[in-house]
Amino acid sequence: MRHNSYSKYLLAGALLCAFAACSDDNVTPDNPQQPSEPETKYIGQAVGNFSADEWYPGGKLGTTENTAAGGYEDNTPAIDEQGLTDLFNQGDMMVSAKYTLSTEPYKGWGPVASRRSCEYCHSGGYAHGHSRNDMEPVKGNGYIVSVYTPDAPGSNNGTPIDQLTTFTMLQAVEPFLPPVDPKQIHITWHDVTSMPSGLPMQFPDGEKFNLRYPSVSIPQSAFNTDPVPSNYEVRLIASCNFQGLGLIDAISNEDLKKQYEAEGRFVELNPEFFDNTTKQLKPEAWAEDAFGNKFVKRFNYDLLDGCLENDVALWDELNILRSDIKHICSTEPWAKAMSENENVISYIQQHGSDANSYVHPYYNDGTREGIKKAVRYLLSPSDNVDLYNNPYFNFKPEVSDDAYHAFMVWHRGIAVPRARNLNDKDVQRGKELFTGELGCAHCHKASWTTGADNHGSSKIIGNKQLPKYANQKIYPYSDFIQHKLDMKNDIHGSWCRTTPLWGRGLSLINSGADDRLHDARARNEIEAIMWHAYSKNSQAYKAAVKFYNLPKKDRDAVVKFIRSI
Repeated sequence: MRHNSYSKYLLAGALLCAFAACSDDNVTPDNPQQPSEPETKYIGQAVGNFSADEWYPGGKLGTTENTAAGGYEDNTPAIDEQGLTDLFNQGDMMVSAKYTLSTEPYKGWGPVASRRSCEYCHSGGYAHGHSRNDMEPVKGNGYIVSVYTPDAPGSNNGTPIDQLTTFTMLQAVEPFLPPVDPKQIHITWHDVTSMPSGLPMQFPDGEKFNLRYPSVSIPQSAFNTDPVPSNYEVRLIASCNFQGLGLIDAISNEDLKKQYEAEGRFVELNPEFFDNTTKQLKPEAWAEDAFGNKFVKRFNYDLLDGCLENDVALWDELNILRSDIKHICSTEPWAKAMSENENVISYIQQHGSDANSYVHPYYNDGTREGIKKAVRYLLSPSDNVDLYNNPYFNFKPEVSDDAYHAFMVWHRGIAVPRARNLNDKDVQRGKELFTGELGCAHCHKASWTTGADNHGSSKIIGNKQLPKYANQKIYPYSDFIQHKLDMKNDIHGSWCRTTPLWGRGLSLINSGADDRLHDARARNEIEAIMWHAYSKNSQAYKAAVKFYNLPKKDRDAVVKFIRSI
């Protein structure tokens, strides 16, 4: 058992608010004073302006009592109660292992890949990615690059280029080359000297704060593709937290749809997903599972998925073959470039006749033309490719269906840590400000009640059991809708999904960093909140200005509240 569950406390009540962001700067909020009495006296009880159930943000079935280091990796009580502990532990081993070319059971990784394991990106208990100065694919680097053709010169939005996959492939197995050379990707951090909104970069009481942002550049020489892209822009994206994904998956489509319609009456929402004239969700706001069931998109900064079972992890990052996907994760420009690379062809011709060689599948008849044809076909991402039945080499799935089931049990089974210090008067004051004066709950919706949890499925999972979280009162502090923040050098037309805040106050103790926002530009809560006030075009500008004008004691109370939930 990987968690400390609770069952002795009844759940009831509701929470009303939350903010959007987090950060760190030259001014770090004062260390919060310890509560006058230990929280153990109050856990599971209504206290101040908190209801009893707010101690358990993941509900009865989704919260771990572990608030120490390692709590980010705990399984939910549902895992044990529903008899899935062994599968969760097996899945946990799968995501922690370093994958290799040939060692069972952690076999795969290649011929091109993003990282060597899930923990390479999601280090520190599957926490939010940290800020970095390079793109080296080492453990702890949770960055991917978004490379796109801008819809206008210098635009932060556009069409993704064809040369790269969604999760940037930065590694390759000899003799292949990665689609983009990570050593040629340059990240530069810039300090903000003034904000277009006109707010001084210090609070009215004189306390200063810093803001910074990254820029990233990739020269054409970095691309090992044919053709090489041109006229492109680059942005950074950091990895997301994994805590509570199963609970988010369990929120009903109907409730998410109602949330869009309620907010859309008062504020413009991303027109990609919401028709601001008819006030209705567009077809693009929905994603389908493998059986055609539709789900409102809710995952990732750019709202890619509406169903956790659509996650093709291990395949789209490590290129580990599974039975229901018959081609590798790659791009046609990369497959073409590798098939025409003379060093690649020569290496395969020299080493490929050995049946034990990694490049043997590409050897074909041993001629340069035959090798070229095999490479072009076997490296292609085309739906017409069948790696398990073709004229060149018949591969076998590298992860079994049972192992993938264990992976999905783990993916859906990571708990949310219990809230802390709710008996503290400063935390209660912080909640009061969120709920009332600041208006943070307009985006950071505090609570949801999960539905029947009729989650989607993949062809591998089918009707196999996954942990379920029906009818749970949860407190993620997110509306799971994109809002415009208009930050310097941001991404996706400045539309960014409201990040859940639950458990984020334990990031430092679990992962060693407290970085926030989509590219980890904010180093603590203060910076993240003030990024919301960078531009008057930000939909959170008014709330952030109210925070800006608070006395320091109240600002610290808001920060302490965010760290406690």
